[in-house]
Amino acid sequence: MAAHVLNAEGLNCPLPILKAKKALKDVPQGEILEVRSTDPGSVADFAAFCNQTGNTLVSSSTEGKIYKFEIKRN
Repeated sequence: MAAHVLNAEGLNCPLPILKAKKALKDVPQGEILEVRSTDPGSVADFAAFCNQTGNTLVSSSTEGKIYKFEIKRN
């Protein structure tokens, strides 16, 4: 489990991305932010977000209705 976790469950687009962007500012370079979301659109959103910001989407998975993303801050 990542040391930095953002719970964005219950939030709809664009809030999970906006909160992740803000949270990544507090994550040291090279470390992982785990984001948990219930928004199905977040799967495509986080892939695009990482592509645009230069961060690395380390993993994307689903546990029931929860979408989990691990983002490495570059």
